[in-house]
Amino acid sequence: MTDYVLDSIDKKLLNQLQTAFPLVREPFLQLADLLEISEAEVIERINNLKERRVIRQISPIFDTKSLGYKSSLVAAKVKPEHLEAAAEVINLHPGVSHNYERSHEFNLWFTVAIPPDSKLGLEATVELLGKLAGVDSIRILPTLKLFKIGVKLDLESEGGVSMSDEPVYNQESFAVDLSLSDQEIRLIREVQGNLNVVSRPFDALADRIGITVDELLETLRRFNNTGQMRRFAAVLHHRKAGFRVNTMGVWSVPEDRVDSVGETLAKFSAVSHCYLRPSYPDWPYNVYTMIHGRDRDDCENILSEMANVVDVQKRSALYSIREFKKVRVKYFTTDIQEWELKYI
Repeated sequence: MTDYVLDSIDKKLLNQLQTAFPLVREPFLQLADLLEISEAEVIERINNLKERRVIRQISPIFDTKSLGYKSSLVAAKVKPEHLEAAAEVINLHPGVSHNYERSHEFNLWFTVAIPPDSKLGLEATVELLGKLAGVDSIRILPTLKLFKIGVKLDLESEGGVSMSDEPVYNQESFAVDLSLSDQEIRLIREVQGNLNVVSRPFDALADRIGITVDELLETLRRFNNTGQMRRFAAVLHHRKAGFRVNTMGVWSVPEDRVDSVGETLAKFSAVSHCYLRPSYPDWPYNVYTMIHGRDRDDCENILSEMANVVDVQKRSALYSIREFKKVRVKYFTTDIQEWELKYI
């Protein structure tokens, strides 16, 4: 399928879908009013963008930690000739949501989330995955501090370097009370899939849960306010949306400058994720920034400007070479328990 050329309305629609999907009974009608087009056209455009693989899905984006899960980024060193087989083994774990080949001797990078009732736990799961996949070395890189998380690709910009003081989801956004009722867990199970693009998409979800639409929407808004849900939004296929290159910029930052550097790097609009993670003797980097650009030159320009602004020159860029897996974690299902039962 040839690349789809986005028009100005598509770009405005996609920007809106990524940031503030309306949590109302008729969300597409509200989007239509904002864009000054008909509801039917909004629905048609979204379905077309999904068919063209510009929109990956529209769904709630829950915060893993706030739901009681433990998660981590993991780096593995794998022999190149064994890389695909190793990725295939790791992808079988239901808690693995992202898995990429990156340009480094640590060439396989994945994220894994483990539920609170896991028998193995996070560390033992990562160790087991490394053994099953036959990796040469594996590093668990949990988040020590979150400076920013939230992918928003500005379809109306032409790329380049910009900074913003807009509020972001960060360490202070985490929910304080992690307890969930049985009904809330049932709600999360039902709503975490891809939202149907129909005039009243929440009606069927509320019926399946056994609550009213107003109760469903009120709960989602509350989750958003407490931080248990980072946002309800569209997730895009980056390359189809015109952001063809992504790189993980990693920085070696002195301990006494970590907070100021992390907070500054998080302000760059091209940065979707910014974390503090542990370093190792053979891995000196402790601040991580995920950068999305229209091409490699765009990413390099952004990285150079970031380095100049924070005055940190010891850094590296790990470009994404292949995407082995990218899905949403399914919360409160039995898949992970069933996977664990095979090995314990």
